[in-house]
Amino acid sequence: MTYRNRSDAGRQLAVALDHLRGAEVVVLGLPRGGIAVGSVVAASLGAPLDVIVVRKLGVPTQPELAMGAIGEGGVLVANREVLVSSGVDASTFAAVERAEQVELDRRAAAYRVGRTRIPLERRTAIIVDDGLATGSTARAACQVVRASGAARIVLAVPVGPRNIGRDFAGLADEVVCPATPEPLFAIGEAYADFSPVSDDEVIELLNRSLAQ
Repeated sequence: MTYRNRSDAGRQLAVALDHLRGAEVVVLGLPRGGIAVGSVVAASLGAPLDVIVVRKLGVPTQPELAMGAIGEGGVLVANREVLVSSGVDASTFAAVERAEQVELDRRAAAYRVGRTRIPLERRTAIIVDDGLATGSTARAACQVVRASGAARIVLAVPVGPRNIGRDFAGLADEVVCPATPEPLFAIGEAYADFSPVSDDEVIELLNRSLAQ
């Protein structure tokens, strides 16, 4: 195990991001686990915390295998390699996309009650998740942030594959990932406690950040 829990991961990730302290930074957590990590990073850096809502598009017969992702603002990312290997046709892909759009809209509405999106123009956006496996949701997040006018994008995750920097070249300006175990079978293997994070916990963390 590398981390005790997501709070511990956030503390260690914040150390690796300390060079951004004092910059015009916004921390964007991917729900749900990325908010738990990102809230610690934001508090450590003295930066505002916001949520960036994206949804993985899972292969119907293997929901954990991402064939793409969608994000706020109509961003769509397709993993052509997975689509070909899994044999998913266009109509099936569209059906999954429609279903996940419903959940994306629900989450965005729930998480943004009483708050608006933090403007990203001319700022450094740090996209935080609790780990990265296939990377489809993180790719969607990078595209959403780029379209929102961020001057610089930093992808920051506590654990990910060894080739994460290469895979995100051109999407993120910087990648920070303290742990890159080989082989990486599951993100949860890096945590002693990888308990699910609820929507209520996400909302509580976002509200707490506003009060700081």
